[in-house]
Amino acid sequence: MTDAQETAADSSLRTTGGAPPDDVEPAPIPLLEPRDGIPPVITDDDSLAEMIAAFAAGTGPVAVDAERASGYRYGQRAYLVQLRREGAGSALIDPIACPDLSGLGEALSGVEWVLHAATQDLPCLREIGMVPTRLFDTELAGRLAGFPRVGLGAMVESVLGFVLEKGHSAVDWSTRPLPEPWLRYAALDVELLVDLRDALEKELDRQGKLDWARQEFDAIASAPPPEPRKDPWRRTSGMHKVRRRRQLAVVRELWETRDRTAQRRDISPGKVLGDSAIVEAALAVPANVHALAALTGFGHRMGRRQLEQWQAAVDRAKALPDSELPQPGQPLTGPPPPRAWAEKDPEAAARLSAARAAVSALAETLNMPQENLITPDTVRRVCWEPPVTPDAASVAAALAGYGARGWQVEQVTPVLVAALAAKAKPKPKE
Repeated sequence: MTDAQETAADSSLRTTGGAPPDDVEPAPIPLLEPRDGIPPVITDDDSLAEMIAAFAAGTGPVAVDAERASGYRYGQRAYLVQLRREGAGSALIDPIACPDLSGLGEALSGVEWVLHAATQDLPCLREIGMVPTRLFDTELAGRLAGFPRVGLGAMVESVLGFVLEKGHSAVDWSTRPLPEPWLRYAALDVELLVDLRDALEKELDRQGKLDWARQEFDAIASAPPPEPRKDPWRRTSGMHKVRRRRQLAVVRELWETRDRTAQRRDISPGKVLGDSAIVEAALAVPANVHALAALTGFGHRMGRRQLEQWQAAVDRAKALPDSELPQPGQPLTGPPPPRAWAEKDPEAAARLSAARAAVSALAETLNMPQENLITPDTVRRVCWEPPVTPDAASVAAALAGYGARGWQVEQVTPVLVAALAAKAKPKPKE
């Protein structure tokens, strides 16, 4: 009997009331408690060693999840790790008290890890020594299978018929001790994850997409850590309003000052100074603390010392020689924005229009989102600089060169070959 079947059989987890008529679809069952209860949080080496031994002796895939304190703390470190495996039960680990989980990662090497939205959790798991060699991503599986809603709660409800309580998803997981309701929520997140994996595997196999999914999962598991983002200050919300180079320098100085402060205090940068305040200061380039304090985001609640810190950043930007001011925009490493194609290269614009329509139609036929069929960036690059002879072999090679998986190359190549033959319509004579 699977976890889901055992949980369904436990009447204490069901809502009260009689069974529905046979011709009515049964209502989803609220999942109120982990079947084995809430496991104690592991905070010492001895308990961790016992847990590692138990999970190493378990069988089948292991469900893995992590909770971060996004919006509260600096960075994306894990503040709780949850696992569940057949034969070992569930476990909750405090990675602040046990910061090195490489022993656990090694014990589970070769085991398939089941995660929901794996790319969100893998960076923080990697920081504490947990790196999967094989994985199954239930969110991505849901996308490939064509589910309209792929959040964990929606998937568990539509596939398994259970309702997960999601009220604690955005709490401050750095809180210590963690309240019992939060721990219950965390344990329930991995309670049925392997059951969801099994059901989705069957559905993908039924649709003929299981090999496609495995290629995607292998690509995620083998992907190297992402490179640090260049000029992260350029992602400040509202940057489109900032046009002049001196104003860009103000954004950069304020952003970097905020980042250092947030890192030192271990709090979210947004709690130190909002993006909107940074943009306000950049547009105004205030002459002094008094002028800065009059701007939105730098009101009376901010102390004199803080205001002086931000004004000093503005003053540093004002003092920079022109040669050190940042350039507008970022250096392009690929095609220009599509809106500029019609002017720059009408033939390329025609190819892109045809390719987008063809990819959209194919994605609809395959019942999956376009971005999971092939990334929009890959389509743009192939259309902007197509192979000299855009036949099936050269287009397939181009797609593979941009990182498309084998199944994507096989599906997309025929429609792109046809689209690359599209010609720009001649302008009407005046």
